[in-house]
Amino acid sequence: MSEDRYQLGLEKLAEIDGEQGQKVVDALQSIAPEFATLMIEFGFGDIYSRPGLDLKSREIATVAALTALGNAAPQLKVHLHAALNVGCSPKEIVEILMQMALYAGFPAALNGLFVAKEVFAERGIELVEAP
Repeated sequence: MSEDRYQLGLEKLAEIDGEQGQKVVDALQSIAPEFATLMIEFGFGDIYSRPGLDLKSREIATVAALTALGNAAPQLKVHLHAALNVGCSPKEIVEILMQMALYAGFPAALNGLFVAKEVFAERGIELVEAP
C-alpha cells in the first residue's frame, strides 16, 4: 500500500509541480528524507489525488492559504509555478493574491504579489506592458 501511495504521489507531484517539486524533494534528502516520503505519500498520493476537486481548484486553494499565512514565500513560489502548470492564468493568480488583502491583510497580499512577480519573471510573463 505504501509503495502504491508513494508512486501515485510521485506521479502527481511531477504532474503538478514539475521540476520545482522535485527540487524540494531533493533538498530534503540530506536533512529529512522521511519527511520527503511523507510529503509525497500523504500530500500528493492521498490528498492531491482525491477526485473531489480538479488540480486547478486545489492550487487556487493552496495559493490562497499560503498567501494568507504570510510567512511561506518559498512554498508559495513552488505553488505559483504549480498553479500556472495546471491552468491558472497569470491574471487569475493576481486576482487570487489581491483577494487575500481582504482576508489576510495588505502585507500578506503584497508579499504574495512580489513572489508572483518573481515567478512571472522566471517564466518570461509580463502582465503590464511597459510605457
